[in-house]
Amino acid sequence: MNDEVNQLISLALREDLMDRGDVTSNYFVPSETNAKALVKVKDSGVIAGLKIAEAVCNAVDPQIEVTHLMKDGVAVKHGSYVMEWNGKARSILTAERTALNFLQRLSGIASKTSFFVQLVSHTQCKVLDTRKTTPGWRSLEKMAVLSGGGKNHRMGLYDRAMVKDNHLVAENSLDYIQTGIDALQKDHPSVEIELEADTLEQVKNFLTLKGVHYILLDNMSLDQMSEAISMRDDAKSTVKLEASGGVNLSTVKEIAETGVDFVSVGALTHSAVALDISLEFVPL
Repeated sequence: MNDEVNQLISLALREDLMDRGDVTSNYFVPSETNAKALVKVKDSGVIAGLKIAEAVCNAVDPQIEVTHLMKDGVAVKHGSYVMEWNGKARSILTAERTALNFLQRLSGIASKTSFFVQLVSHTQCKVLDTRKTTPGWRSLEKMAVLSGGGKNHRMGLYDRAMVKDNHLVAENSLDYIQTGIDALQKDHPSVEIELEADTLEQVKNFLTLKGVHYILLDNMSLDQMSEAISMRDDAKSTVKLEASGGVNLSTVKEIAETGVDFVSVGALTHSAVALDISLEFVPL
């Protein structure tokens, strides 16, 4: 587990325990009592975040023995058991809510992603996430997208240049854009470059630039997307086309069928509903 995730777990436990700890378990559960508990899914979806839940248990008490009954990315249904915890009852109870919060949230994202992925599985189009993530949770939420069968877009502002209309308010000439591309590639040759196009005229112009890896087709109609693909192919360009805007479970299939290479969906992370998961104590 990297430092970023460990810090997040520490913060989550801190807000639950503060300086007094788990006053319920500490005063109403005997310290010597051992327990066994099973993590149970109460809905259909895709599981994600099992290692994070285990890390929470270890942070509370390294003596909790965690057994994974399934792996991240596996489809689950109501009644599926995904983990088993053995250890002191107090420790398990203290870890329960924080561990389940991580597991439910990440499994919700994986489940939502899988719905989109299934709808475009007959095409070559890949489903991408965005930067519309919970602050501090980005690496975890993007991991959950992978568990759901999706792909990751850029992690942040540092690993891909994404030039949108707001960036070009002051100057938007092709020469100016090309100068920026050349300078970026000189300083950071590994950074990919994506340009946002609102119109087909912009697509045509952007295809003349050198060093562009992706063109984002922003809020375009299906006909416009198809035309953009024809323009790219006629230009014998290797630029990949990404569709964005107005993408939901009702529209993603038709968008993918236009032939775009990617479709980015902010809802994978900003609108995912947590998967219903609980912890059941069982007799030793």
